[in-house]
Amino acid sequence: MKSNANENPSAAGNLSAIIQKEGKGSRRTWIIVVIAVLAAVVAAIIWYRGSVQKRAAAEEPPFITETLRRGDLALDITATGNLEPTNEVTVGSELSGTVLEVYVDTNDRVTKGQPLLKLDTTKLSQQTESSRASLASAKATLAQNEATLKEAQATLARQQELQRVSNGRIPSRADMDTAIAAADRAAANVLAAKASIAQSQAQLDINETDLSKAIIKSPIDGIILTRSIEPGQTVAASFTAPELFVIAENLEHMKLKVTIAEADIGRVAAGQKASFTVDAWPNRTYTASVTKVAYGSAVTNNVVTYETELEVNNNDLSLRPGMTATADISVAEAKNVFLVPVAAFRFDPSTLAPQGSGKQSKSFVQSIMPGPPRRQSARPAANGDASEKAANGTARIHILKDGHPQPVTVKVGISDSRHTEVSGEVLADGMQIITNAR
Repeated sequence: MKSNANENPSAAGNLSAIIQKEGKGSRRTWIIVVIAVLAAVVAAIIWYRGSVQKRAAAEEPPFITETLRRGDLALDITATGNLEPTNEVTVGSELSGTVLEVYVDTNDRVTKGQPLLKLDTTKLSQQTESSRASLASAKATLAQNEATLKEAQATLARQQELQRVSNGRIPSRADMDTAIAAADRAAANVLAAKASIAQSQAQLDINETDLSKAIIKSPIDGIILTRSIEPGQTVAASFTAPELFVIAENLEHMKLKVTIAEADIGRVAAGQKASFTVDAWPNRTYTASVTKVAYGSAVTNNVVTYETELEVNNNDLSLRPGMTATADISVAEAKNVFLVPVAAFRFDPSTLAPQGSGKQSKSFVQSIMPGPPRRQSARPAANGDASEKAANGTARIHILKDGHPQPVTVKVGISDSRHTEVSGEVLADGMQIITNAR
């Protein structure tokens, strides 16, 4: 055998090549068989799922419904604003001068009449003493003039008596006129002295008032929010009073000023309840009530808004002036009423294709291709959204009765964009309200 193989090597090589070729063919066959089996399995799975879906679709009702139920509904308006003290007073100075002492700091509680700041009163004190001296001088001048008046009046009286007893012969007419004029001048000097006293007294009062204003006092009970002055600084009050302190009165009660858009302002009124949150306490909700709705408007970014004030209780002083708050104002509320989804007002059975009409369903490509514009009907829609209700406040919904949609006219109330309040004689608990078609 060896000799034969060695003698014919070409025959052995051909046999090996044939074996290798047959092995490759069998592997290719097995791969094709496996792919075919997998394709058959996938096709079977797809067919089975399609048949299940068809059966499920055939068993599903043709309409999507929701059971009519009763519940509570609240309509809120959201607005943002800032917290402010109910009364905030800016304390300034009517006088100019150098600050000598400052008695309070920020966050200090103060009472009405409590000293806050003192100016240097050296110059004011000197002016006050000068006014007192002027007043004393005016009083002395009055006493002197009163004595002169008495003397002139006595001289005039003697001249008149002498004229009487002498039957007018003495004194002469000139002496008599001189005595009368002297008495009149003395009386005028007394009046001038009295006027000078009044003027000096007024100037003294002014100086004493300025001296008292050199000590700045708190006009209200409250808390110091800001302090804008330090000892040694100069206060210049030439034209306007400089701002020295800002005092907030009673931070236990604050006000929240929010802006309401013109589309919602018609629903907001004094006395309505509200709730709000602040970024400082994100997990806490505060309560408030509307106290004032402004008639004056403001335009912000081409939007007309109206300022509204809310009263806030801040007993724990957790809220601070300037905080930004987001408030929800409860403008309407309905309890134990029938509620239907807003989608029920948009359902219109006239847009559904009847069964057996012969209409062919569009393919996906046909559905996305643009078509000719639809003609607008002159007849108003039979039903619409709750916001498009009729002038008399009614709208139309459809209930499922014996497998078919039946229209029902209802009276529409408030809506929160998800559910709408409805009422009507034919409505009853458990009715199936149609919201869409499958």
